[in-house]
Amino acid sequence: MHHVLSHATKQLYQHAAKPLLFKLHPDGVHRRLIRTGSVIQRSKLTNHILRGAWAYQNPKALSQTIHGITFSNPIGLSAGFDKNFQLPPLLKSVGFGFMEGGSLTLHECAGNPGPWFHRLPKTKGLVVNAGLANQGVDRIISRLAAYLVNTFTDFPLNISVAKTNSPDACSETAAIADYIGSLKALKRAKLGDIYTLNISCPNTYGGQPFTTPELLEKLLTAVDAIRLSAPVFIKMPAHLPWKEFKKLADVAAKHSIAGLTISNLVYREQIELKDPLPGSVKGKISGAASAAIANNLIFRTRQAYGDHFIIIGVGGVFNAADAYEKIKYGANLVELITGMIFEGPQMVGQINEELVALLKKDGLTNIGEAVGVAVSIGPGAAAKNQT
Repeated sequence: MHHVLSHATKQLYQHAAKPLLFKLHPDGVHRRLIRTGSVIQRSKLTNHILRGAWAYQNPKALSQTIHGITFSNPIGLSAGFDKNFQLPPLLKSVGFGFMEGGSLTLHECAGNPGPWFHRLPKTKGLVVNAGLANQGVDRIISRLAAYLVNTFTDFPLNISVAKTNSPDACSETAAIADYIGSLKALKRAKLGDIYTLNISCPNTYGGQPFTTPELLEKLLTAVDAIRLSAPVFIKMPAHLPWKEFKKLADVAAKHSIAGLTISNLVYREQIELKDPLPGSVKGKISGAASAAIANNLIFRTRQAYGDHFIIIGVGGVFNAADAYEKIKYGANLVELITGMIFEGPQMVGQINEELVALLKKDGLTNIGEAVGVAVSIGPGAAAKNQT
């Protein structure tokens, strides 16, 4: 039944909903989706129907326990869509195994002037220029605390934390204080299963200062000092060459960093565009064109550091084959959002269902067995990916 309903939803989305939505400005579509979703998720019946229609469950094949946290499946929502954590019940119902919300910051931030999004239909991507818009850590904590106690049962919450996009948070001292203030507030509230330090948002005041080893060292020293109980990840940049990327990972390896999320938005100069993109359109790019860049960084990180880091793979996931590729290159978990915009909300369950088939084809019984298999098969795979 799940397979039939998912297929029907995909056809409906591709031939009816998507053509209509893609005629509207993506900023408006995003706002409407958040508003509509926050209303319909209040209905227990609606959530039950969505779980039955779209979510796919196979704990034996898809469940993993990582740092003491159980993930029912490896597919999560990436940061940047649910900026203010308004949709956790709905996201759980459509079949995500976990979510990353935010990024949140110490102070409320309106973000960059619009437009925030620009579609690249042929490239299968989005230009993103939201600039860390969010309601601030205190308001978001209040919202998270108000959800039913079982909302995050079997649905781990990954909270992305950044510095406020403001001239006031540009200095080294102020920027670190911004991160630490948010993390301390979350620690006091006992909210979040994972914290991700977003050091690589490319659309903010002051750029990305913590993508230099010296400043990252200072930030992570400050984070270590507050002794968080939840594992801490770093959202890594996509634009750095491997030598510079590795310098950041080397710093992370010396601190209490559990994992790396690889990677953030790519620059237009890094990819081949299949759509016209005027210079007046500001922002960096998500979607299919980012896959090869992210996969290369995932592969090389797993190759260089072995099992030292948990890796969350992000970028260009549109189907199970895309997700499985990241996992075989070394990702323990995978996040997505642009793929769902192009393929429809049923794709999460479809990916999980098809991952089970891919595991079976490879003679594997659990998704954890597939992590990094492409890294361990010899120098041929390494040569292919060391570009």
